[in-house]
Amino acid sequence: MTTTADLVQAIKKELKVAHMTYADLARGLGMAESSIKRMLAKGDMPLSRIDAICGVLKLDFGELARRVADAQPLLVELTPEQESAVVADRKLLLVALCVLSQWTVDQIVAYYRLTEPECVKYLAQLDRIGVIELRPMNRYRLKLAKTFRWRPHGPVMQYFREDVVLDYFGGGFDGASEGLLLVHGSISRAIAPTFKERLQRLAMDFAQQHQADQKLADKDRENYTMLLAMRNWEFSGFTALRR
Repeated sequence: MTTTADLVQAIKKELKVAHMTYADLARGLGMAESSIKRMLAKGDMPLSRIDAICGVLKLDFGELARRVADAQPLLVELTPEQESAVVADRKLLLVALCVLSQWTVDQIVAYYRLTEPECVKYLAQLDRIGVIELRPMNRYRLKLAKTFRWRPHGPVMQYFREDVVLDYFGGGFDGASEGLLLVHGSISRAIAPTFKERLQRLAMDFAQQHQADQKLADKDRENYTMLLAMRNWEFSGFTALRR
């Protein structure tokens, strides 16, 4: 959430970008330089003062607010409450997965049986939940980091375990560019984490390729879902046979 302290930091940054000193800002506002220093140090000022500072900087207040929002730390995971809100409505979950893939409203509406008002309504819900920042013209900024993942034991993953996993693995994995590999073995505990890092890099490569290929026509793209996993695990049926 944006605070006055965040705005003050953004103002200081904009002063540097504009090569303006506190003295320059003081002259523009008709104030003493000492008052400017004290005001920015305390971070205590009304919105009218911030608006006046934006005027001196020749910067729109809305643009300053957007820059502050862009500088906020991105989320690597949602809270259980946020996930519960996302998974409570199947259409909302669908739109959430679409925005994770950076789909536009036009793309979502063209591909799924959602009207534009419905889609915008769900985007507004995702904005309130904290997944995106909804912007004019139905554009949005994703507030999730590239390393974002659903909580391992959270509501969304629970939904996928109960309702999606069997559907996914029910396929033959024998189509073009499809494959299912099951590899089992015992390896060094010291080496095991490096395989997890490789899986993470592969997932990142897939996500970056998705972004790069958005410029292609729909006919030149195909939807794929890649599932990467690694566990210290043994099938319970085999465990039961252990001596």
